[in-house]
This record gives sequence, structure tokens and C-alpha cells, in this order.
Amino acid sequence: MHTQAGGPLSRRRFLALSAAGVTVGGAALNGCALPVAGGVGGSDETVTLMVKAEDISPELIRQARRDLGIRIVTVRYDITKLIAMLTSGNPPDLVRGVGAVDTPYYAARDVAEELDPYFAASTVLKAEDLDPVNDLWRYDGRTQGKGPRYGMVKDFSQDSMYWYNTAHFDEAGIAYPPPSEPVTYEEWLDRAERLTRRRNGQTIVFGGSYNGLYEATNLSTLTAAAGGSLFDDDLARIDFTTPEARKALGWYIDYCRTRVGPSAIQPDPNAWDGPTYQAGRMAMSNSGYWLGGMINTDEKLAKVSRLAPAPVFAGGARVSPCQGGTGFWMPRKARNKDAAWRVFEWFFGEAPAKARAGGGWGIPSLKSLRPLMPAEHDHQRRVLAAQEAELEHFSVISFTPYITAEGFKALFNQVAPAAMKGEISVDTLAGRLNSTINEQLDRGKEQVG
Repeated sequence: MHTQAGGPLSRRRFLALSAAGVTVGGAALNGCALPVAGGVGGSDETVTLMVKAEDISPELIRQARRDLGIRIVTVRYDITKLIAMLTSGNPPDLVRGVGAVDTPYYAARDVAEELDPYFAASTVLKAEDLDPVNDLWRYDGRTQGKGPRYGMVKDFSQDSMYWYNTAHFDEAGIAYPPPSEPVTYEEWLDRAERLTRRRNGQTIVFGGSYNGLYEATNLSTLTAAAGGSLFDDDLARIDFTTPEARKALGWYIDYCRTRVGPSAIQPDPNAWDGPTYQAGRMAMSNSGYWLGGMINTDEKLAKVSRLAPAPVFAGGARVSPCQGGTGFWMPRKARNKDAAWRVFEWFFGEAPAKARAGGGWGIPSLKSLRPLMPAEHDHQRRVLAAQEAELEHFSVISFTPYITAEGFKALFNQVAPAAMKGEISVDTLAGRLNSTINEQLDRGKEQVG
């Protein structure tokens, strides 16, 4: 089952990885993973996972030992430490990653193992059972969504869908969004303005949050909805001045200027939408299906919450991608690949995957596990119907291999607040973003070679 590990990590590729961690602030990742069924076991097997604390619990680590006979050792995810481990030839066996933004980055630098041979031999993770969202972990050197598989999604949401609290709509006398037909982005922003509540100059209820998971994926999605692409065909240049990208950027800056929701110039004290929505201080949140895992823990909130389709631009395409796709990838130089794959299978296709599916914290990445999604109560069935109808509008939006999502965020937030405050025009912002981000993309392309 072993595949060719490849040659040593070159100085050029080391510098390419180092630049991500130092020059532009590192890479942010999300996910979980783990075994060919029945092929590996025994108390002498150890698999090292580089993860964040929330990725795999101590109980799951103990369960893996009971179920598989494999000892899991975790290393806290840190981009600088990952670079050091990769360049020393002693990487973790599995590393957390966000498929939407990390797949091209690591594949282009030739540090990620191609997993197609493992999938082909697996009796747990079968190709026909993989949800299309797993194509986020494919990259053929030019296009994301095609070519070899480098990882798998733990669970997912279509992150431009949004939750809304009907109590806020009732109080404001605003009609609910249609359950199956999308509103326009302009209509969404108008509703958000009408739903916002302020007192003594302070926002006490955000009308709506629309930041997506990352600035890069959010703006890429908005541009696709306007009928264009944020990056050029080889993903090496960005252009905010095209009509479609300009429309997307203009809408997002309008969202920030009107201060209807959290942004770089009006941060949410809770740092993310969940607690704010749960406290009744946010009327709409584009957090996607996975937020239902939290909403379902509060019966009162669950009964007044609805999930709505991703908005559209008038005359534009209907797109509803996943901006995350957290999962695991396997370094090419991993030393215990077969045991790592057994853990991979177990985590993505066996007991842990089934437990996640039943919790409502994301859509299972295996189609066979969808019947486990919460549907006991009327509000859960209503949400599930909205989500199932949205699945047909899923698509993969390619991300560049030449900058990390965190690097993009750092550069965007250096330039964009002036436009959010009305100090510069959107056209001026577009030009500055082009200059700033393309300079980093040029460096990234040089590093990849």
C-alpha cells in the first residue's frame, strides 16, 4: 500500500512553506481524520496527528486504541513546527487542513501524499459514496476539484447559506425569506439594515453577519455569484477591477459601511457568530448547516431558527460552495502511512463519523451517512429539507496555491478598512488590493517554481 515518497524537501520548497508561516502570517486549517480496514493493528503501532485541541478528543483517542489497537499521539497544530518537521524528514502521519484553501497550497509544494491508491483499496471509504464536497481535496496542478485526492472532508456546510431568527423578523414586521428560493444579496442587505437595532450609539442586535469563513473564500464566492472569477485561469493573479469582482467587493464594502454586522471595523466581542446568534443578538448569520449543532442544544432557539438558501446577484449564477472542508492530509514523508490510513478510515467512515452525523454539526462527507442527520423534530426536518434542496447547487471554487487564506486576510485587512470607513472609494480599494495581493502571489509562484 505504500506509495513513492518522493525526494527530499528542497530549499526552494522549504522557503515556500516558510514564507507562508512568516511573511504572511501562517496558514489556518480545520478538520479530523483516520485506517485499509482490518489491515493494520497491534499495540506497537503509533500514529502522530498534528491537530487543534477541538479536532480529536481524549475519549476518541482512547476509543481508537480500543477499536484499532493503534496508539494516537497528538501534536498541537502550528505552521512553524509543521515546516520544521517536514524539512527535517520527520513529519506527522496526518495533518489537519481546510480543503477549500489548503489543498492547492500543499499539493503544489509536493509535500502531500496522493491518496487515490488508498481509496481504491478501501472497503470503508468507497469512491461512489464520497460526497462531491470531497473534491475540495483534489488538485491537478491547475484546477481544484480535479486530479488526485490529497485528503477528505470531515463534515461540511454550504457556507453561504444563512440562519435567521424568526422572532427578530416578527418584531420588525419583515416577511421571512422564501424557504427554497434565494433572495438577492441586495435584498439580504436591505433586510439586515431593517433588522439592526442600536441604542445610544451601540449595536445591540446585528441585523446580519456575512463574513464567510475567510475573506478570500467569501469574496471568491461573491465573485462567482456575480458570474466571474476572482483569480485568473492559472490562479496566479487576482483582479478586483473586473465587473464581477468589483460588484462582489462593492457589496461586501457596503455591508461593512452600513455596520449591520461584524467586520474589521466593527468586531463581534464574541469573535464569531455562534454565541451572538444564540444570545438573540444577531438576526441572520451565514454560518451554514453546521451551526445547527449549537442551535439544536437550545430548544427555544431551534424552534424560531430557519436555514435559507445562499443569496444570488440579479442575473448572476446560483452558487453555494463549501468554504471550509476541514479534514486531514498525509505528508509524503510520513513514516507510518498504513496505520495512519487505518485511522483515517476509522475517523471518516466508522464510529466517529456516525456520531458526528447524528449531532448536526455539519453534513456527513459520506452520502451513506446522511440518514443519520437529525430529523426527529419538526424544526430539524424543516432545516434538513432546506439543506437537501441546496445540495444541487454545490460547486468547487478553485483557490490559488500561491498564498494562504491567513496571508490573504492579513493583506486584505491592511487595506480594506479605509474603504469600510468611507475614506477611500471601492475603485481605489480594488486597485490597492490588486497591487498588494499580486505582489505576494508573484512571490508565491517563484517559491513554488
